[in-house]
Parts: sequence; structure tokens; C-alpha cells
Amino acid sequence: MPTQTRYRSEYVFKQACVLTLEWTQVYRHLLFNRLTHSDNRFDRSIIRLGILLLLFDVYLTWARIEKLPSPHGALNADILQAQPLVLQYLFFLALVLASTLAFHGPIRVLCSVDPAQLPGTVRAGWTRLVPYFPHPTPLSTALLVSSCTKLFPILLIIWDYDLPSSATAVSWAVIVNNIAALEILMDCGYVRAGVLVAVGAGLRSAIAWAMVWAVGLGTGWEGYSLEQSVRGWFDEMTRMVNV
Repeated sequence: MPTQTRYRSEYVFKQACVLTLEWTQVYRHLLFNRLTHSDNRFDRSIIRLGILLLLFDVYLTWARIEKLPSPHGALNADILQAQPLVLQYLFFLALVLASTLAFHGPIRVLCSVDPAQLPGTVRAGWTRLVPYFPHPTPLSTALLVSSCTKLFPILLIIWDYDLPSSATAVSWAVIVNNIAALEILMDCGYVRAGVLVAVGAGLRSAIAWAMVWAVGLGTGWEGYSLEQSVRGWFDEMTRMVNV
């Protein structure tokens, strides 16, 4: 009889309803398995995932910003339509790429700082806020894998719903997933993982704001309201369920 020589995950034998109830454990299990096979090079599947997320983020960012009012009173779509389509795409591609690098960069740099090299007065406070993890590739891998929620608005192909509200809800979901992924990878606690994600997200927002403002499209958040966005997203989800 043939023998099984490879380890098989316990979740292969789980029912779908059980997997749904244990989604946190399943997520931790899959992410841990992916990261434990990572070395100093990105896995090819992670590179493909990163490209997919980048291109899809270009579409979401483009669609969201063009629907916002411009500082000049018209819509950003009117300003964008005055430029060639290729130039518009290249701008949003550069915007998303710069924002992604601005998010990953500070997290990788902060985690690479060895607390033993810091002065004693700084070391205690530093270790409370920033974990030491001098392995940048697994860090970026964890952030990319946990950002798959960005693909959720692909449902636009099936349902027509409010894109700005959905994009906002997805952004917050991605941040929560990023925190969970870093905590799983480094076992550093949710507070320190949250600090890292907050720093990266803050720099990402600053870079994106500067680039959008420089081309005359405002800040990219005109007319934004967290309460209205959450309410609009909830109404859209309710409408889709009832269809």
C-alpha cells in the first residue's frame, strides 16, 4: 500500500461550517505555514500576489479619487479627463507604488533596529513599542498576504455599490489584518504590531496626500466622513444580501 510521506494539515478534514467558526485559527495556520517556508527571497507566488494587489489598488484608488470634488469646485474626473489616459494610469500606478513602499519601508527599518545598540535610557521604551525582527522579507510577505482583503471590491463586477464607502471599509479591514499578521509572525502582541502598522499607514497617507495635492486633485479625502462611509457600506451590504 502507498504510504503518506508528507504532513497534511488538520484543516483539510474540517467541514466548511467549522472552518467559518474557526476562521482566526485557520488564518493563523495558513499564514504561519507560508512564512515558515520563507527565506531571504520572496516566493514567486508572493511576487504574483503583490503585483495583483498593486494593480487592483490602482483601480480602486483611481475610481475613488476621480469621484471626489476638486479644490476648484468641479469633480476630479473633469481634471483627469483633460489628460491622456496613459498618463492618468502612470500617475496612479506611481501613487500606489510609492504608497506601498512608504508603508513597508518604515516597518522593515524599525524592526531591524537592534535594541542592544541603543542607549539604556532609550532601550526600555523602544522595546515596549517596537519588536526586534531583522528579517525584512517575511515582514513584507506577512503584510502582502494579510492585504488580500483589498480584492474584496472585485464584487463590483457582480453588484453595483458605493465604491468610496466600500473602499474605506476594506482599508480598515486590511489594517486589522496587517496587525494580526505581524502579531502572528513576531509574537509581539497586538499593541506593538499596531504601533508598527500605524507608523507605516501614517507615512503612506502623507506620501499619497502630497502626490495627489501636487497635481491639483486636493487631498484625496474631500467630503470624507467615517460615519457616513460606514453607514453607506452597511446599507450596500444589506441591499446586496436582500437581492
